[in-house]
Amino acid sequence: MDDLVLFVDDEPNILNALSRQFSDESFSIFMAPDCHTALAMLEAEPVSVIVTDNIMPSMTGIELLSRAREISPKTIRILLTGHADMNAAIRAINAGEVYKFITKPWDQEELRRIIYDGLQKHRVTESMQRADEAMLRSLAQTIELKDLYTRGHCDRVADYAERLSQTAGLSSDMQRCIRYGSWLHDCGKIGVPEAILNFRGPLAADSMLIVKNHCQWGAEVARLANLAEAVVNVIRYHHERFDGKGYPSGLKGETIPVEARIVAIADTFDALISDRPYRKAMSIDQGYELLERLCDGQLDPILTELFLKLMKRRTSKRILK
Repeated sequence: MDDLVLFVDDEPNILNALSRQFSDESFSIFMAPDCHTALAMLEAEPVSVIVTDNIMPSMTGIELLSRAREISPKTIRILLTGHADMNAAIRAINAGEVYKFITKPWDQEELRRIIYDGLQKHRVTESMQRADEAMLRSLAQTIELKDLYTRGHCDRVADYAERLSQTAGLSSDMQRCIRYGSWLHDCGKIGVPEAILNFRGPLAADSMLIVKNHCQWGAEVARLANLAEAVVNVIRYHHERFDGKGYPSGLKGETIPVEARIVAIADTFDALISDRPYRKAMSIDQGYELLERLCDGQLDPILTELFLKLMKRRTSKRILK
């Protein structure tokens, strides 16, 4: 089925301008002159992305997007708003009602990029919901292509994390969730521009904030796809720190779900021994040494000690790949 983008605005000239801009795109478009028409469309058709003005008669765009979330939770919601509505738009984003917003008068290329980002997020959600194990892994590998320095990362993290979960005596169901969560832990990077992911050097504060949002974006996609809670937990919490100084929620110690603590160790270790835009890979022994030091605050000390024993045993048997 073709992607469908729904534009909502009470000003005919705005709808006409949007119709001209997107008439030759690969997705279908539908123009709604009011919120009630838009709601009827959401109930009747599988809308991939809705783009709405905010200040309209009978209902604001933010109220419309709140209703849209109830009617069609997988529809990606974008607010096209005037500068005066900026604070309202930010509040809506923080409340989870809006994926992104763009101000009027809009930049055509920026709006096109945001809509295509939204379409990609919608496709990922749909793929997750229909996916079997092979498709989930393929989906994760496709997302990895955005970041030139993480190719193969999701498979290696899944291998490390699953071995640690086995050694820790977790159930087979939890081991499977950890495998899926490891594959998908960075799926929120679909919302991060490649220019930021592949930037050579330390990121500016605003770019770093965009990167940090990938945990919440990815968890929302997995939640909409009805994946298991443990899978969502891995995606949302794998950057939490044992000392409470991580993100996005600042969880501390064993309040961080065990599945996320396990994947955090595997993710950190693979990052240390892999090339990244800002540094060269460490040796295996250097990775072990730094991982031991990170037990002081970043990683679960008991699980990290277990992981190091497991990995050093593998290294001594020359089976580390």
